[in-house]
This record gives sequence, C-alpha cells and structure tokens, in this order.
Amino acid sequence: MHLIFRTLLVIARAQARFRRGRTIGHYDVGRLRLTTLPTDLDLNGHMNNGVYFSMLDLGRFELTIRSGIYAIFQAHGWYPVVASETITFRRSLKLWQRFTIESRIVGYDERAVLMDQRIVVRGEVYARAIIRARILGKAGPVPMADVLEAVGVPPRTLHQEEWIERWAGDVRLPSTRQPAPSEWD
Repeated sequence: MHLIFRTLLVIARAQARFRRGRTIGHYDVGRLRLTTLPTDLDLNGHMNNGVYFSMLDLGRFELTIRSGIYAIFQAHGWYPVVASETITFRRSLKLWQRFTIESRIVGYDERAVLMDQRIVVRGEVYARAIIRARILGKAGPVPMADVLEAVGVPPRTLHQEEWIERWAGDVRLPSTRQPAPSEWD
C-alpha cells in the first residue's frame, strides 16, 4: 500500500492520455517515467528489491490502460493477476534517480499472458523481469482463446524468447482445484 498515491496518479494520468488519444498498440512497448523516492529505499540507500515488483505493477497499469486492454477487460468483467514473476538485477537505482519502466506483452501460453518488463536508465537496462499473468473473471480463469478474441491476435512479429516458455512451465504450481502440499526433501 505504500505506493497507493503513486498508483492512483499513474492510473489517472494513463486514463487522461488514453482519452486524449495518446494511445499505444496492444503489443507495443509501454513506457512510464518515474523517480526513485525516499520511501522506495532500503537501508543500503538504493531501491529495495521488493519495491521493483510494485513499480512494475505501475508499468503494467500504464500499458494496459493506454493500449485499451484495461477497457476491454472491464467490459468483460475480467482482471489480471500475477501468477509468477522473476527478476534479474544489474545495477541499483539511487535516491532521486529518474528511470523508465518499459513493458511489453511477449507471448501467451495456454493459461496466461507473458510480459517482459525492464527498468531502464538513459537507455541502459538496470533490471529485467518476466511476468506471467492469469486473466480471471467471475467464473474463474478466462480461457486464453477468449482473451485473444477480445484483445486481438498478436502480430507474427511478437517474439518470446525460448527460455521464457521453459521458465513459465517450470515454475507453474498445481491448479487451486488440486492439492499442493508443502513437502521438503
């Protein structure tokens, strides 16, 4: 919740840009410029590793609202939830440092949307995350065929790196309708 005001501001700005016609394509790269604030820091004086995931939420809001995907989901009563995510850090963000979150849908599997998100400073990648998000509705998970019908089939040029598909399968947990006991070797 520490990002609630920033979240509301990002949503309001993205909606205003969308209404003014400053849209982006569903499969384009969305970009959101932000600044590292004191509340984002850990005791080492750089952005806390957990804050990165919260920041990436903001990038997904920007992309889905400005591309019109958010409106499509609302019309159907759908909403996305993160099913799995991974991040790799390369450099640290410091106090007051400006950065850009770049977000792009890079693929789908039979159950989820796959997104590549990057934290970028002056064109250089500081961190990269891969997000796998399920789309849910009132009746539960929405079949990916329904999502693609509503949003539009991705262009042939949509590129998902091979390791992302393997990762998505490797980290998948059983369905909530199946048992998932915590057993340690």
